[in-house]
This record gives sequence, C-alpha cells and structure tokens, in this order.
Amino acid sequence: MPLNSSNPLAGKSDQPAWGQIIYLRERSIVMLKQDLILRNPLRILGNQEKEPLKEGAFGAVLAKAGVGKTAFLVQLAMDNLLKGRNVLHISLTQPVRKVCLWYEEVFHNIAREYDLKNTSELWETILPHRFIMTFRTDDFSVSRLEERLNDLTEQGIFFPQLVIVDGLNFSQGVRDALSEFKIVAREQGFPVWFAVKVQPEEELEPGSLPATVEDVSDLFQFLIGLKPSRKEINITVIKGDADPDAPPMFLDPATLLIKNR
Repeated sequence: MPLNSSNPLAGKSDQPAWGQIIYLRERSIVMLKQDLILRNPLRILGNQEKEPLKEGAFGAVLAKAGVGKTAFLVQLAMDNLLKGRNVLHISLTQPVRKVCLWYEEVFHNIAREYDLKNTSELWETILPHRFIMTFRTDDFSVSRLEERLNDLTEQGIFFPQLVIVDGLNFSQGVRDALSEFKIVAREQGFPVWFAVKVQPEEELEPGSLPATVEDVSDLFQFLIGLKPSRKEINITVIKGDADPDAPPMFLDPATLLIKNR
C-alpha cells in the first residue's frame, strides 16, 4: 500500500500516533494531579491510601467569622477532587455562584503558587466530581437533605464520597440534627466536614474544647482550629490523630492557601 505523502506522520514509525499523543496528554494531567496531592500540607491528616475520616465520621474546622473556614474546606475538597473522589458541597449561606467563585479562586491561587501549566484541562477533569447544593438556613433539615440526596443517587446523577457543610449554626442546639445526619452519612457511605463559627472570646487550643462544640464534640473525629496571629493564620488540631512530627500548618492571609513550614 503506497504511503500518503500528504500525511506528515506517514512512514515515520519513530513518531507517536494521535492516540499516543492523547494518552501522553492524559498521563501528564494524572502526573500533575499526583504532584499536587503529594504537595498538599493536609496530608498530615491522611495520605493517598488513607483518608482522615472514615465513612460516617465527622470533622470540623473552627474559627471566628471571616478567618478562612470556607477557604480551608474548599482546599480539603480540592484534594479529594484531585483524587477523583466525588465531593458534595452544601452551603446554607451562599448561592451556588458564590461557592463556585470560591473554588475558582482557590484553584487559580494554587496554579500561581506552583506555576502550573495545562490548568484549564486539569480544571475540566475535576469539575464532574463536584456538586454544589444550597439551602436557605430556615429551610434546612436532615430529612430534606436526605430527600435531595436520594434524588441524586436514585437517578444516577451524583454519588457523594465526601460532603462539606458550610453555614450550619452550631449555637442553636444541633446535637439531634447531627446525630440524625451521622446515620445518613453511615448509610450512604461518606464522611462529612463542617465549618463552625466560634465566638470571639473562645480559645482554639489543642485539647481545649470551645463552648460552641463542647456538647457535640463526641460526634467528631477531627476538630481543627484557625487562629489568626500577626503574620499568618495558624492551623491547630484540637482533636484528632495527626502526624506529630509534621511541620506546623498555617493559612497565608494573602491567598488563604494552606502551607507548612
């Protein structure tokens, strides 16, 4: 069969076929994901093989208003998205577009921090693993959430492997709701991370439980505190098993990215 001279690849066996080029591009994205996972300071809470929370377990990030709880949770979610895990982000205070902007801002800050290439392709690969659900605070209940979760799973739309809850008011007696939510999480097989706003006078120190979560702390495997200092926002593990030899973590006030020393 004669070679087609109009095809620049014809007869050049040392050059990759188009299928190989596509494969190499996909491999490059996979390697980029793995690199970001390995660089993530949150690995002290888990690693590639072991997630910090088991199915049905609860974790929470505690801070005063405006310190960086949402940014922390979005980065935790981003780590799971890079691992190909489905993340359901539930917001009780912000509309879908605002939550999307949080993810976009964090992603772009990470891209700048590590001078990433092919960011648009990487972004497109993780978006299918994220689902954002919003409620008005006065309309939220675990039964209503379970109903919407069942709609997603029964229609094969989305199967969450991690759930983020941002905006639940812990100052209004949430033990019954959390206990009910834990049953749902166990049945559907996902861990849950919460953002918890504490009062200005509450201290966030290891082994010392803030009053806001004292009555429900037994329901949580991890409690993480964000405490502003003069130059950074320190991250403290108040409750939970973390690597004792890991360097301290903090949030960069300029980008709200998690870093370690």
